[in-house]
Amino acid sequence: MESITKANVSDAPEIHSLQRLAYISEAELYDNFEIEPLKQSVGDVEKAFEHNIVLKYIYHGKIVGSVRAYENEGICYIGRLMVHPDFQNRGIGKKLMKEVELMFAHCRYELFTGSKSVKNISFYEKLGYKGFKTQKLDREETVFLFMEKQE
Repeated sequence: MESITKANVSDAPEIHSLQRLAYISEAELYDNFEIEPLKQSVGDVEKAFEHNIVLKYIYHGKIVGSVRAYENEGICYIGRLMVHPDFQNRGIGKKLMKEVELMFAHCRYELFTGSKSVKNISFYEKLGYKGFKTQKLDREETVFLFMEKQE
């Protein structure tokens, strides 16, 4: 039993737990456990529901994947794609991305990932995304690769 549905704010604690598990590999890659996804609280995840559509991938009643997105002036900003480490490489991330693209059809899509995150970059490239700039954000030391996809 698996499905993708819109999450609601009551899912925030479970999504927060998933986020902490899913982003440990990124923290290890950068040798930095102060990355934003690991510093966020349940309250921060709850706030994401104010401006984002948050999707959840449910497998046997448990949230094992999630992604969030919002649209502004024809651009769909995608963030926090995460899959439980025990469920990675099963197509869950791809299904979540396809669902976001269906929900925000006729948009240009934009996201970012760590510039050293070769596996993530390759994943997004397979979905048709291309890097267009690298940039450091004020909130942490990581240099990010910004990627886009035009329908």
